Amino acid sequence: MKKQHKNKWLKPLLAVIFVFGLGAAVLVFSSESDKIKKEDKTEKSEALVATNETAEKKNILDSLNTLKAAYDLAILEKTALSKELELERKNVENLMEIIKVSQNPSAEQIRIYRSQLSGLKSSLDSKVTEIKKLKSQNKNLLTEIESQNVVMYQQKVENDTLISKQKKLESTLKDASKLSLSNFKAVALREKSSGAELETTKAKNTKKLKISFTVNGNAVAKTGKRVFYIQVLDQKNTVLGDNKLIEFGNDKALVYSFIVSADFQGKSSNAYGILNADQFKKGTYFVNYFDKQEIMGSTSVTLE
Repeated sequence: MKKQHKNKWLKPLLAVIFVFGLGAAVLVFSSESDKIKKEDKTEKSEALVATNETAEKKNILDSLNTLKAAYDLAILEKTALSKELELERKNVENLMEIIKVSQNPSAEQIRIYRSQLSGLKSSLDSKVTEIKKLKSQNKNLLTEIESQNVVMYQQKVENDTLISKQKKLESTLKDASKLSLSNFKAVALREKSSGAELETTKAKNTKKLKISFTVNGNAVAKTGKRVFYIQVLDQKNTVLGDNKLIEFGNDKALVYSFIVSADFQGKSSNAYGILNADQFKKGTYFVNYFDKQEIMGSTSVTLE
């Protein structure tokens, strides 16, 4: 009887234990399953982030390659900014090397790289704008230089024409009462340490110009002291020397460099004058000889 009573409670107890054991097993299995799912989800999220950051890294490198090519083109313009552009291009190359060696860059690193890329782009845009401005200024300057060259050429043509007219005038001076001049010569002189003077063709060595001429003989011309005016013009048609203005009372005037006096006694005689200057520049100097307002002849000397 006692044994039957014991069996009567044993079965329900075992059933209850089985149910609780099964529930616990289900709960443990469910918890483990949720944990695995969470871990799998976290791994996928981390993998997605890593993939996105790798893509960002590639995009930044592609942008830097494009930016480097733009710097190369700007440097080819060969402007005053070329040195600065070369330094900034080096910064682009350095940033590319840093990004290439970085492994799995963080979001913060990606943000820094993009900020540096933006700064380099802005700097290039600024330089390109300045280059366009410089090119425009250079174009205007070239136009101005071309205009000046045209003016200088026209002045040279006018001087050549004047020389030709002056030579013709010399051949037509037939008035017996007037003096005539010839043997027009202008030479550059340099000084040796001994004080001796030698001819030179070098502008840097020239200390003075010796302007000489011959007063031709004329038996019927008035004798006595005669004054001749020498006019020396540089490449810009500027009168060198005294640069003084003299008026002759007949609405005619002359700007001259210096005066040469000669004691005329009816026979031919040589005369000369000296033009001193602090510095002689390269180019051709034109010399005109005047008897009062009348031009008597001309010559030129070219310094190398």
